[in-house]
Amino acid sequence: MPMSIEFSPTPELRSISIGSLPLESGESIEDCCITWVEHGLTDPDAPVALALCAIGSTHQRMEFLIGPGLPLDTSRLRIIAVNALGNGLSTSPSNSVRQPGHAFPVFSIRDMVASQDRLLDELGVGRLDLVAGASMGGMQALQWGVSHPLRMERIVALSPLARTPGWSATINEAARRALHPFVAPGIWSAQKSSATTWESWLLIMQLLAVTIPDRVDSEIPDHNALKHWLGRRAEEWAGRGFDPLDWFYQSLAYDAHDVGKTPGQWGDTATALASIQARTLMLSARLDLYNPTERAAWAAKQIRGCVYAEIKSDWGHLTFSAADAGNAPLLRHHIAQFLWASEDRSLS
Repeated sequence: MPMSIEFSPTPELRSISIGSLPLESGESIEDCCITWVEHGLTDPDAPVALALCAIGSTHQRMEFLIGPGLPLDTSRLRIIAVNALGNGLSTSPSNSVRQPGHAFPVFSIRDMVASQDRLLDELGVGRLDLVAGASMGGMQALQWGVSHPLRMERIVALSPLARTPGWSATINEAARRALHPFVAPGIWSAQKSSATTWESWLLIMQLLAVTIPDRVDSEIPDHNALKHWLGRRAEEWAGRGFDPLDWFYQSLAYDAHDVGKTPGQWGDTATALASIQARTLMLSARLDLYNPTERAAWAAKQIRGCVYAEIKSDWGHLTFSAADAGNAPLLRHHIAQFLWASEDRSLS
């Protein structure tokens, strides 16, 4: 019976309680709630793609790749774009009723994956056609491949880390220290952040970490331009309503990540990556100062049959976002070739 081509309307944010979520620390998130949106096919037999968000982002993070004729093709897939623990939409330090603020337990990337696994069980989704994400989303995608090797057909991991190196953790630590005056115990409250909250954090995360010198020079030619850029971006970030304590907690998960620490992998990152059975595409940028390019290249070599490519972009870590419009066609081409080339040839 041919699949009916029906599309979901403009995605609305959905929410489901998955109860108490045990964490690998031994603690639990009480009354855990996971939120998501759905794009594309509504047929219950449609192939399902799980789209994962990066640190400090939401279900919208992968939308530059989602749509008719785009790599995450809404005419071929039911796409579940899920919000990660700690992003302010799923259960987080900023919105937890029973464990608010610093009472919230520290969680890991594997805990994020466990919460998503519970969500899919609640939705009656079994095998996945695709798991895809960028940055921390790519880290979750690789973790999915290690934790549930038989659950998905394909993985697309953009600028991921299989194990967070000291360099990336150092960047996050500097950014946490920039936020500390606003999130310290006894100071933090679930109030809307101000532009001042984000100024020092933006210098680290949005200028020094996720872009490259040439790009900064082109946008910010002198100190006066820097002051203008910083004031505008700080107001923009404050307007998003993202809570700095949520980013603080997600960054701790980022720093602690290592697929080798998955139960049964004996602390061996390479062995864990070799256990991935899904067909995998991994892309990195020419110069990624946040998730170093060579780390992705090494991880790709550990995964059997992994397709790997390096994008020659001058956007650094932001190559795998809507920011790099110039390289978007090349990025989409790589992903579409991996996902659909053989299928399209069979139809021609």
